[in-house]
Amino acid sequence: MLTGKQKRFLRSEAHHVDPIFQVGKGGVNEAMLVQISEALEKRELVKISILQNNEDDKNEVAEKLAKGTKAELVQLIGHTVVLYKQSVNNKRIELPVKR
Repeated sequence: MLTGKQKRFLRSEAHHVDPIFQVGKGGVNEAMLVQISEALEKRELVKISILQNNEDDKNEVAEKLAKGTKAELVQLIGHTVVLYKQSVNNKRIELPVKR
């Protein structure tokens, strides 16, 4: 689990990141989760847009994305989801220390 301080730090890091995935009418599927997991391994922090034509509740979509990729839900703002997962091989982001 991330602390509030770590989530704030990640939100500020994500501010400059563009969404690289979109959840559309089809909703969240297995292939998408695999791609997002691979992107998380490379980048650690990803943004995902939930398109207007998606019929699911945006909170449910964010939960499915986080659970399916075993990542931390950093933020859901508007229709944009920010996920973080510490990389095994490409560690880039140094989180503030937990106290």
